[in-house]
Amino acid sequence: MAPGRLETATGCCPPGVAAELSTRKSKAKAEGKPSPHHDIVLRTIRLLVADLCQQFGGGHPGGPIGMAAIGVALWKYAMRYAPHTPGYFNRDRFVLSNGHACLLQYIFLHLTGYRSMTLDQLKSYHSERPDGICPGHPEIEHEGIEVTTGPLGQGVANAVGLAMATKNLAATYNRPGFDVVSNHTWCMIGDACLQEGVALEAISLAGHLRLNNLTIVYDNNQITCDGSVDLTNTEDVNAKMRACGWHVIDVEDGCYDVEGIVAALEESRSSRSKPTFINVRTVIGLGSALSGRAEAHGAAFGKDDVAKMKRENGFNPDEHFVVGDEVREFFGDLPMRGEELVAEWEVLVERFSRKFADLGQEFRDRVRGEIRSSWKELIPTNFSNQPTASRASSGLVFNPLAKEIKSFMVGTADLSPSVNMAWPGKEDFQHPDLRTTCGIDGRYSGRYIHYGVREHAMCAISNGIAAFSPGTFVPVTSSFFMFYLYAAPAVRMGALQRLQVIHAATHDSIGMGEDGPTHQPIELACLFRAMPNLLYIRPGDSEETAGAWEVAIEAKGTPSIISTSRHKIPQLKETQREGVARGAYVLLEDDQAEITLIGVGAELSMALDVAKALKEENSIRARVVSFPCWRLFEKQPVEYKRGILRRQRGIAAIVIEPYVPNGWERYADAGICLRRFGYSLPEKAVYKFFGFETRSLASKVVEYLDGLNKGVYIRGEFVDL
Repeated sequence: MAPGRLETATGCCPPGVAAELSTRKSKAKAEGKPSPHHDIVLRTIRLLVADLCQQFGGGHPGGPIGMAAIGVALWKYAMRYAPHTPGYFNRDRFVLSNGHACLLQYIFLHLTGYRSMTLDQLKSYHSERPDGICPGHPEIEHEGIEVTTGPLGQGVANAVGLAMATKNLAATYNRPGFDVVSNHTWCMIGDACLQEGVALEAISLAGHLRLNNLTIVYDNNQITCDGSVDLTNTEDVNAKMRACGWHVIDVEDGCYDVEGIVAALEESRSSRSKPTFINVRTVIGLGSALSGRAEAHGAAFGKDDVAKMKRENGFNPDEHFVVGDEVREFFGDLPMRGEELVAEWEVLVERFSRKFADLGQEFRDRVRGEIRSSWKELIPTNFSNQPTASRASSGLVFNPLAKEIKSFMVGTADLSPSVNMAWPGKEDFQHPDLRTTCGIDGRYSGRYIHYGVREHAMCAISNGIAAFSPGTFVPVTSSFFMFYLYAAPAVRMGALQRLQVIHAATHDSIGMGEDGPTHQPIELACLFRAMPNLLYIRPGDSEETAGAWEVAIEAKGTPSIISTSRHKIPQLKETQREGVARGAYVLLEDDQAEITLIGVGAELSMALDVAKALKEENSIRARVVSFPCWRLFEKQPVEYKRGILRRQRGIAAIVIEPYVPNGWERYADAGICLRRFGYSLPEKAVYKFFGFETRSLASKVVEYLDGLNKGVYIRGEFVDL
């Protein structure tokens, strides 16, 4: 979605809505029955769900039918948003973590007036239409969808990130009488989300941070795919949430008690010190033949059952996708109400900008997703020629940027001493009243996040921070490269959503040594190099590390992994930061070369050393190519790529990298790589153990060239040396 217009209102319900609801609630109580308006709305929504799934014989009807009253409470009464201005910056954020229940969200986007979600588009659910905007799980590209959800639990962590973004902006820019950022984050979850580790990691952190602007609404129908929840889970969920620092509210009749749900939502928005967990009891597939059963989760009910449901609800079984005038009128005021919120906010920001000129301009820049144009001037242009760990180089490059530019929110999974992402004078993101035993305290305006040992949640939360509004935040995560395997599902979701998150991954080679094979990421680069829309960059020294950060910061719709070493590596006079942006470039040229050596990352210097040894000891001339990023190289013109590799001239290429060789056959004829896990030895000893020393590497190159000459090896047939 595009950045919001310079578009606050207070309280749960917008003006007039609370009074309207109170009147209806009093009338319903006097009559001893639910509001008739709510009744027809709920029946319409449930039958619309049944029709939409039955149309093409697929989908997930059970959850949305059971959650209809929650939807009414949220979209009609509780949430502040603008259907005709979907990018309104101060809108409440809604995350459907149980994304299979997407029909609930699509139907409410239609009923509340989002222009793109026409009835015709709503009917595209599970159709063959390539232009449909109702995919099987919500996708960020479509109006009214904040994040893509599907893998359960990710949405919970995303919602925590969205709430953290709000807290940071509010603490940074709000002034007395000028709450320019005041939105709330609502997250809908199901039983399965509460079993996923990433959700539990994020729930724990949110409770610790006391994110009182976050509400989780739990659709408690006690059903998962295999059966009832007690098949696998019998814990006291409310006690668990309270133990994690959450305020807990129960709603017993979640299928019909709209007023009770709204009251709970109002209470949650007014929480002063805790996030809120609303436990809403519902019935999956309510009113169908499969009511309350696991079979209601993921299959259409069948033509006869849908017809029966319609008859029992007073609808004509021969009519489909019916939304009556009364239902249309019930939601009809929401677009105008939203535009009033937008107008009020824009006036507030204008007044704020006049009173606080510099701060107001900075805030407007953040809303537009802009960072200072001169940011590259903050990056050092000269580095020490002494051997330096590229993780240290990463800190030298990025710390000055993080210190000066508020868009960067930087976090680590309990590895601050190792990852070099903490800049001098940094302030931690913490609840301002927290006092830690270690004395590391902070405020919500702080931009250094201690995630604890929660790598998966760290990356999923960072996706939520990035999704708050394009460019307003550029989150940075940091951990050992191996632990990004824990976080890989979240890294993938960030790539799928085109979210700019920068992952600073250290300890990226066998050179980390004594920690052994558990920490030596032999196979992990292969995964991330293959992942679409992700830049995996392995810089070879400080200059290339500068180039890697420049690329990552400029990659607005792409997450990046900057992969760096724990151990010290030589600083090379031949490297160029500009070359990183092209993915690969020539480090050492020789027009009479017999072989091209490809060097990467922490082992880049080895390729230069081997080239020198081959010339001096074997009279073999070699050229050397630095290859920090496959995906950037693939974006280059074919002429450039041929000029770098020169394979069309009959020059074979050998890659030197102690990772698995898979994928290098695209660029090389042979590889000196690894096909086994690492080994627990000190840095120099482990390189020696695996043959990554100059003489050993040079002998393998000689062996390969000899094999080519004798016909043992064939060009185009990748050889693992």
